[in-house]
Amino acid sequence: MELFATTRAGRIQGRLSSAGVAFLGIPYAASPFGPNRMRPPRPVTAWEGTRRATAYGPTVPKGTYPPPYRPYFPEVDNPGAECLNLNVWTPDPTASGLPVLVWIHGGSFTNGSGSVSGYDGSAFARDGVVCVTINYRLAAEGFLYLLDGSPNLGLQDQVAALHWVQENIAAFGGDPARVTVAGESAGAMSAVTLLSMPATKGLFARAIAQSGAAANTLTAEQGLLVSGHLADALGVAPTRDAIADVPLNRLVSAASDLVTEVQTAPDPAKWGAIAASQTPFAPVIDHGVLEDAPLESLRHGVGAQVPLLIGFNRDEARLFLIAPGTWQSIDDSMLANAASGYGLTPAQTAIYRANRPGASAGDVLSAIATDWFFGIPVQRVAEARHGNTWVYRFDHPEPAANGGLGACHGAEVPFVFDTVDEPDARPLIGDDPSRTVADTTHGLWVSFISGSAPGWAPYLISDRTIALIADRIDEVRDPAPDEWRVWNGIR
Repeated sequence: MELFATTRAGRIQGRLSSAGVAFLGIPYAASPFGPNRMRPPRPVTAWEGTRRATAYGPTVPKGTYPPPYRPYFPEVDNPGAECLNLNVWTPDPTASGLPVLVWIHGGSFTNGSGSVSGYDGSAFARDGVVCVTINYRLAAEGFLYLLDGSPNLGLQDQVAALHWVQENIAAFGGDPARVTVAGESAGAMSAVTLLSMPATKGLFARAIAQSGAAANTLTAEQGLLVSGHLADALGVAPTRDAIADVPLNRLVSAASDLVTEVQTAPDPAKWGAIAASQTPFAPVIDHGVLEDAPLESLRHGVGAQVPLLIGFNRDEARLFLIAPGTWQSIDDSMLANAASGYGLTPAQTAIYRANRPGASAGDVLSAIATDWFFGIPVQRVAEARHGNTWVYRFDHPEPAANGGLGACHGAEVPFVFDTVDEPDARPLIGDDPSRTVADTTHGLWVSFISGSAPGWAPYLISDRTIALIADRIDEVRDPAPDEWRVWNGIR
C-alpha cells in the first residue's frame, strides 16, 4: 500500500490504518500565532522533502468542558503552533474519484478537535469514502466579535479547510466534486451556516447536519455583548489588540469560564437571549463573512442545489438534565417554569404531558427542551429549503441502556463513524452497543455521502416526513402534529 501523497505544499508520509492509509496532522493554514494571532487564516508555507503525517497534530487553544460533561466528551490536547490542521483517512491514495466526507467537530464552538478517537475515519475508508476531520479556532480565538474587520475566524478556518480539500483531495484518491460537509452540534450549526453562505458555492456538493441547525448564530449586538463581558472578566479594553495581549492560558480560561456560566447558571438580565441558547461563542452575522442569518439565506434559495441530510436525537436534552444531576429534582413547578421560559403556555405544556401518560416531569421537560433546542430548528431549516432535504430522528439507545441518557445529545456519533467499540464511547452509549444500529446508521451515511438519496421521502411542509433511525429505518409522516403546532410563532 502506498504511504505517500503529494499536496500543493509538499510531500507527506502517512501510516497504515485498519482500512487503508491515514495521513494525520496536515496543516491546511499557517500557524495562527505571532503576526497571525486573531487574524484570518493564512496559507501554509511549502516544505522541502517529505513531511511525516503519522500522528495527530497540535490542537487549538481551548479550555475544558464544564465538569458534568467531561466523562461523556473526552478531550484531546496536543501542544504546538500548527494547530490549523486536518486528518485524512483513505482506502488508497492511488485511487481516484472517491466520495469525500469533511467532518466539523462539535463542542459549543469552545471545545473539541478533529483528533477525538470517536472521529476515527477508518470505517469510512473501509467502505470507500475518503474521510477528513478538521480543527478550527474556538471561543475567543475563533469567534471574538469586535467592529474591527476580523470576524468569524473559526468560520473562516472552516472555509480555508474546504479550499484545501478542493485543491488537494485528489492526491488522496478523493473527488473534489463529491465532497460532503458534515458535523454534529456546533459542527452541524457550522455546516448549515456554510450551506447558507454564497461564498462557499462549489466547495461541497452535499451536507449533513446532526443535532444542529440555523438557530445558533449571534447578532452583531450579541457578539459585542459577549466580547464586552469577556473584556470585563480580563480587565482590559474591548479591543482585539488588548485581548490578544492577554496571556493565552488566561484568555482560554476566561472564555471557558464564560461558557460554563452560560451553560450552568446564566443570568438573563446579563446575557439576554444567549441565556437560553447557551452559546456565547458562535458565528456572528457580521454582514461580511456571514452576510445574513442562515435561515433567511436558506429561505431565499441559497444552497438549494445541495442535498441536505439533517436531524436530531429523540432524547437530546436528557444529557443536559441528567449529567448535571438536576433530573431527580424536576417537579411540576420546575417543569412549568422551564416551559414558560421556552415560550409555552400551560395549555401547550399540557399537550406534551397528555402525549406521555405516566411520564415524569423530567421526561416531559426533556421532550420540550429537545424540541426547542434541536427538533424544531431542524424542521425550520427543512421548511425553508422546500425540498432536497431529508430529516431523521435517531432513536437509540433506550434510557435503561446508558444510565438514563437514552438517545441523548451526541449519542449518534459513534454509530455514524462505527466507533461504538471505542472505550471512550461507552459512557454515552452504554456497554452493549447494537451492531445492527451501527451498521444501519453508518451504512446510511456512506450511501448518502456516495451520492444516493436516503430511502424515505424528502421533507415537505405538506407531509413532514421524518425517518426514525434505530436497528432499522422507519418512515413516519407528520409525527406529533399537535406538538409541532405548539411551536408556530415561537422562535
